[in-house]
Amino acid sequence: MVFIIFITFTPFLYLTLPPLPPLPNFTSFTMLIAVDFDGTIVQHRYPEIGREIPFATDTLKMLMKDQHMLILWTVREGKLLDEAVKWCEERGVRFYAVNKNYPEEEPGDPDYSRKLKTDLFIDDRNIGGVPDWGLIYQMIKSGKTSEIPSTLSETKKKPGFFKRLFSEF
Repeated sequence: MVFIIFITFTPFLYLTLPPLPPLPNFTSFTMLIAVDFDGTIVQHRYPEIGREIPFATDTLKMLMKDQHMLILWTVREGKLLDEAVKWCEERGVRFYAVNKNYPEEEPGDPDYSRKLKTDLFIDDRNIGGVPDWGLIYQMIKSGKTSEIPSTLSETKKKPGFFKRLFSEF
């Protein structure tokens, strides 16, 4: 004789699940951003430190407040690098790492690479140069960092002589 026994766990059917968390706001995720120093944060006066480019440190502090991680990516080394890092720290900008992917990275590490693995580079050597810092912040905040800003891609062209002459007709 064969008996088949079905056991049901009805208490689990009535178990209420917690609500799902809200979807993340994809315009405010954390990015790893590499920032050049000379010509980007300060005017190009290497090996001296030039004057601050307007709103550079203010924008970097706002990016830090938005939980983005900043890496200082510069050609400076040794004493010149220390001076640049100190200059930034005196203005409230602290970097996650300096000239490397993460603070503990060393050239002998198995996964070491001189190329940074970042989401974004802010550098005066970009095609078209570095945009205004206010525009940089707006691009990052809106998640539109892959678009060429209109201030760089479009230049207002003055209408030609005949267009101005005949525009009233």
